[in-house]
Amino acid sequence: MIEKTITLDEVSLVDFLGVENTNIRELSAAFPMSKIISRGNEITIRGTSSEINRITEILESLQQHYLRYGKITSDNVKSYLDQTEDEPVATAVPTDDDVFLYGNKGVVIRMKTANQLAMVEAAAKHDIVFAVGPAGTGKTYTAVAIAVKALKNKEVRKIIITRPAVEAGENLGFLPGDLKEKIDPYLRPIYDALDDMIPAEKLKLYIENRTIEIAPLAYMRGRTLNNAFILLDEAQNTTTMQLKMFLTRMGPTSKTIITGDRTQVDLPTKMKSGLSEALGILDGVPGIGFIQLDGRDVVRHKLVRLIIEAYEKSEATHESRK
Repeated sequence: MIEKTITLDEVSLVDFLGVENTNIRELSAAFPMSKIISRGNEITIRGTSSEINRITEILESLQQHYLRYGKITSDNVKSYLDQTEDEPVATAVPTDDDVFLYGNKGVVIRMKTANQLAMVEAAAKHDIVFAVGPAGTGKTYTAVAIAVKALKNKEVRKIIITRPAVEAGENLGFLPGDLKEKIDPYLRPIYDALDDMIPAEKLKLYIENRTIEIAPLAYMRGRTLNNAFILLDEAQNTTTMQLKMFLTRMGPTSKTIITGDRTQVDLPTKMKSGLSEALGILDGVPGIGFIQLDGRDVVRHKLVRLIIEAYEKSEATHESRK
């Protein structure tokens, strides 16, 4: 007898194994000469080489099925078991080239616009990418998707996501609760994106063991961030010194995406946005990519695009009068 252990990544164990491990029991019954043991997120198989290879094929296909559809039923297990050994085990994952990532419960994540795709391509070519554009263009969501895919592919060991703690017309100091309770609602868009891409159990584990870290920008000071994908969101609300501090945190094996909207600066009057200054200072620096999103990239309600266009037209008129 030989033994093999398979680690289940990015799955909800309850959904994958079935209530009271019914799915694994179904699989075990089909291979009475082997022993299949589930412990945590690992499945250990003991048996002959040929049976272990067959069980491994089926488990891998079931894992792909789960990533596509978000659940496994006993009928799914039976359908894979019914295939002959000579027949290649079917995969439930489509081969569409435009599928960027399979998220939580089979959510399919695609780049919906040309500029979102340009963000992906820029992140592959450059270690630092600035993605600038108005609300609703998917800057944050796309950046999080790029980082999550890099983590799943083991290209980095952790994700660090940060925002400057500048309030959009509100004062965090007057909100109830401790610092985490004050900051978490402000970071909600990031949590929402992660919820789409990583199963709840796995996301909780990642946050607890700091594989994914979400924190205010001030917490980055003095650190060197190695082997990480680092995202700075709402960068228009950084000062020049804050953004310089952030950009100089990068370790030699890290990648960074900075997103922001220059039309929604919440800094005190007369204080310059670090993002606007950085776009000019760093233009032409090798290894840094720049992506400009616009109203055509808006993926929210169709009125959002019209609202953005109306404001842009008003601002242009105001500038021409000045």
